[in-house]
Amino acid sequence: MIVELTEAEIQGTGMTSSLAKLELAVALYRDRKVSLGRGAKLAGLPSPEFLRQVGRRGVTVNYDIADLEQDIATLSSLP
Repeated sequence: MIVELTEAEIQGTGMTSSLAKLELAVALYRDRKVSLGRGAKLAGLPSPEFLRQVGRRGVTVNYDIADLEQDIATLSSLP
């Protein structure tokens, strides 16, 4: 899907096209529609920078007990 916004449509919002992409990616991540990695890709940013931007907007990291258990299992299986 391609989403196009003209300069006229975002005029007065104070946003550039890059910022609009970032805001969309953060909103999708906040609503658990995309993962951190996918959100970063949508925003066109490396994951650590996307994570910083998520934090600046007060969005909590999507990491729950199931994620923790999976990480522990992965670490336990390492030599």
